[in-house]
Amino acid sequence: MKDLGPFGTNPGALQAKVHIPAHLPDNPAIIVVLHGCTQTAAGYDHGSGWSQLADEYGFVVLFPEQQRANNPNLCFNWFSPADNARDSGEALSIREMIAAMVNAHGIDPAQIFVTGLSAGGAMASILLATYPEVFAGGAIIAGLPYGAASNVQQALEAMRGGARHTGTQLGDRVRQATSYPGPWPKISIWHGTADATVSESNADAILAQWLSVHGLGDSPDATDSVGGHPHRIWTDARGAMVVEDYRIIGMGHGTPLSTAGREACGSVLPHMLEVGVSSTRLMAKSWGLLDGKERVGTAPIDRPTPEIPNLPAVKTARLERVHPADSHIAGETGVEKVIKDALRAAGLMR
Repeated sequence: MKDLGPFGTNPGALQAKVHIPAHLPDNPAIIVVLHGCTQTAAGYDHGSGWSQLADEYGFVVLFPEQQRANNPNLCFNWFSPADNARDSGEALSIREMIAAMVNAHGIDPAQIFVTGLSAGGAMASILLATYPEVFAGGAIIAGLPYGAASNVQQALEAMRGGARHTGTQLGDRVRQATSYPGPWPKISIWHGTADATVSESNADAILAQWLSVHGLGDSPDATDSVGGHPHRIWTDARGAMVVEDYRIIGMGHGTPLSTAGREACGSVLPHMLEVGVSSTRLMAKSWGLLDGKERVGTAPIDRPTPEIPNLPAVKTARLERVHPADSHIAGETGVEKVIKDALRAAGLMR
């Protein structure tokens, strides 16, 4: 993994890491991977195993990374109007990163995908809604639907379950985000049934939102069990999967992993949870990145374990940026109060 380097105007003031496998085919796919709160790009990669899989099958991985100057808890600012709209803030920064990678590495524009956990999942929802022409597919893990919040209080309410909306109302949010007529990205939804940080009702809302966008009904076209966990599939007129939904029974807030056996991928860390199911492999498979392909780099790769920030698992995203000139509001009544309120709401402070 290395730094991406300069990539555009970067209005969201993000950084980024990239992983380029030694064996890379012409016109490779790229996966945009968005970490959750308190995580780093390297830490999330170590836990999820995306670079490992990229070395095995030959695709590029881009890891946008939040900075503490933007958010004290390293959350992507998914509920900030300055960052969650097309061509502004962090959303535009990530779009610029993708453009830089496409130009530098000959990425196949039909094979651009995005995934993220928690705040990263919420940002993945934003990117899929605001740049639907860019992405062939996306996977949202323990995230929230597009348009769920536009300030801190709404974010906390949404994470607890918040207001309920119809599928049409939720779908309209996506349809109104751009003038794009489709076709729309295919969507994969992942959520633990015991998630106490982001209510499972958000997965229901994401599902309703994208079923509406794709013009699909509530009843799935197929159901099965993956590792003992329910998996529902909706298909288009050609029978191709366009929306799928995984509910991981008994799992808390985090990314589902399988770290044993030949298909092992990733490592157990905070919010990187062993459940016997590798969401990383299953996402890549659903995007056609594994099927019919031989592994091109199967030898074990000795990667150092990155430093993992010793921070509480906060269930917030952006806390308003405070400039030195505004330091009089940065005390208990300003950003510090918001942080403490969020920690209390997450059950991490009394």
